Amino acid sequence: MGLMVYNSLTNELEEFQPIHGNKVNMYVCGPTVYNHIHFGNARPVIFYDMVKRYLTFLGYDVQYASNITDIDDKIIKKAIEEHKTEKEVANFYENAFYKAIEKVGSKKADLIPHATDYIYEMIEFIQQLMNKGYAYEVDGDVYFRVSKIADYGCLSNQVSEELNQGARISVNQQKENPLDFTLWKKTNEGIQWDSPFGKGRPGWHTECVVMNHKLFQGQIDIHGGGMDLKFPHHENEIAQCEALYHHHLAKYWIHVGRLDLEGTKMSKSLGNVLYVKDLDSSVDGMILRALILFSPYRSIIAYSEELRLQYKKEYEKWQRAYKQALYELQYRDITNTENNEEYIAEFIEAMNQDFNVQNVLTLIHRIVRDMNIVLRENKWNELSKAFNSLKTILDVLGISLFIEKMTEEQLDIYKKWSKARKEKQYEEADKYRRILVENHII
Repeated sequence: MGLMVYNSLTNELEEFQPIHGNKVNMYVCGPTVYNHIHFGNARPVIFYDMVKRYLTFLGYDVQYASNITDIDDKIIKKAIEEHKTEKEVANFYENAFYKAIEKVGSKKADLIPHATDYIYEMIEFIQQLMNKGYAYEVDGDVYFRVSKIADYGCLSNQVSEELNQGARISVNQQKENPLDFTLWKKTNEGIQWDSPFGKGRPGWHTECVVMNHKLFQGQIDIHGGGMDLKFPHHENEIAQCEALYHHHLAKYWIHVGRLDLEGTKMSKSLGNVLYVKDLDSSVDGMILRALILFSPYRSIIAYSEELRLQYKKEYEKWQRAYKQALYELQYRDITNTENNEEYIAEFIEAMNQDFNVQNVLTLIHRIVRDMNIVLRENKWNELSKAFNSLKTILDVLGISLFIEKMTEEQLDIYKKWSKARKEKQYEEADKYRRILVENHII
């Protein structure tokens, strides 16, 4: 059995079978760039980066797209407050976003579409929806007719009546239906574009559909985002896609749970946020990455300082075992690159169970324990295979331990220290040991 993923669209565990053979097209909703990202924002960025790494590890050719929403009411508000243009605000926070994701070990997406680069494609898309009767214009605003989509609510698993009752829908007497959502917004504030419907800007729900279709020209394999995007954002993406393209936009929908702080959703509007930019070091970024990755991805993470310290302790344990093995293998000039096939098979088995990271964490504990045992027993070939396996697994997860090989000078001191210990020249050994401690080798 290959990779099994939980598909939010069907609410079932399904075997992952890409539409185009070995090629995987993946789209994840990216940030609205009006502020720095907090730990909760970082969770999907970290998770989908790992998904891409794992699919690549399995041999798939992955094309990963994640958009930048660079026009939005929040960006306009920030621009007015700071006496800047929307572009200046968006550029500043987009660059801050890239610095933040680097700190937690995530790479940039392969494709990074910006909403403002696709405005005229969005206008054309909206016009097509109007031509086919799926949209209507009222005094410069354009709305999507939800009633025309038979299975509206298929992703959030609700019927229209429940959505009407449970959703926080802005009251607008001009709408035919309270659930109808904005495709084009007439506005006199902030940046605006000319359109057949009048001056304004596109609605958020339309941006991702248009950019997705322009990039991939059809149904994609994976669409991802946070659980809070299921409704209305992703539901509305599907509705528009069904209207014009007659499919659900993606074959597999994968959603990540949120990250709470002290029992409350982390939110900039509430002010209870921890910003990624404020992490003290790259090591702290890796500890956060481990905490996020080793939590079940569909569940809420109850973030606390106690939980962070727990993962800090685990991370330092990995560092110690990795460092000791690396230096002993370097000292003996062992350069074998083989993995322990049993460990790798267990890793794949766990990850193939809808990214069962709890079993991966248990496996890492066992590998570290085994490394310590075979090191004491001087079983260098077994140590080498265990070390390589640990490195392979951590690389796929995107977790760096920031430990490099010794320099030639350090290696020479290490050899002299080892020789002095063997020959019981303790005074000499202590001298070399002090140098190694100063260099953080031991």
